[in-house]
Amino acid sequence: MAERKPTMVRAPKRPELERLFAKDKEAGVSDAVLQEQRASFAYGNAPKGSRITKASALSALKSLRLAHN
Repeated sequence: MAERKPTMVRAPKRPELERLFAKDKEAGVSDAVLQEQRASFAYGNAPKGSRITKASALSALKSLRLAHN
């Protein structure tokens, strides 16, 4: 039987990737980008054959009030 490689091995260090993650955390997400992501998510998860468009999802989000805890 062939010897298997261990699966629980730490990922290699990637300092450039870590730097980019830190930079992204500092920047944050604007409300406009967040709204666009929400509309895209709603549109992407709409059932096939529905009349939901990305524009209608964006329009619905503008009139929807979300509670932040």
